[in-house]
Amino acid sequence: MSHFPSTSSSSSSSSSSSSSPYHPFFNHSAIQSSTSSENQAAIMAGARITEATKDKMVLAFAVFTILGGYLAATQPTGAGWRFFSWHPFLMTVGFIGMMGSSAAIKKLGGYSNTKMHGILSSGGLLLAFAGLYVIYMNKEKMGKDHITTTHALAGILTLAAAVLPAVAGGVFLHPDFGLDKTNQMYRMAHKWFARIVMASAWVVSFMGLLQLTTDVKILVAFALPLVVLAPMTLF
Repeated sequence: MSHFPSTSSSSSSSSSSSSSPYHPFFNHSAIQSSTSSENQAAIMAGARITEATKDKMVLAFAVFTILGGYLAATQPTGAGWRFFSWHPFLMTVGFIGMMGSSAAIKKLGGYSNTKMHGILSSGGLLLAFAGLYVIYMNKEKMGKDHITTTHALAGILTLAAAVLPAVAGGVFLHPDFGLDKTNQMYRMAHKWFARIVMASAWVVSFMGLLQLTTDVKILVAFALPLVVLAPMTLF
């Protein structure tokens, strides 16, 4: 009987040890912790999208802002561009173009994307307030009463609601100086409240277009891109 250890047994044991996921040279708790953090970040960010998808979405919002905004601004057909036109155009750029792009960018997560998200969404809010100023001045010049339609009332409420996530995001969640930027409850509340406000703004924008035209082709041309972009942006 041989007193030397079996080579095949040693090789098999070594192979089994090497193939085992619990290798002694790896810190498995650190790997699991990292994976858990990545999964948590993915959940907080919403639907996972690639850099290429994000770029396509931002481009789609930019194209819609120019074409859809101009289309709404020049209704009814033949009215052309006038002072009032700045109202639907600025609202489209602010609430749809800039805020939609900011939501798409934030889905990628990370420091720079989070800062760009804040810049674009805040800029969009400022443009929306500019759109409010335009419609206020237009009614003043024409001697008309303010907030007399469902669209107007819904618009005022939506714009007021949009201020909350903007202020809360800047004060509590800013990646540089947020007072409680790691609080998951604040992050979740900010994300979903802002998405509800943005969805409301898109609906209110369409309501405004309905007051300017009943042309089905124009209404579909404005609404269809939003229907396509909504699932990837709002969920």
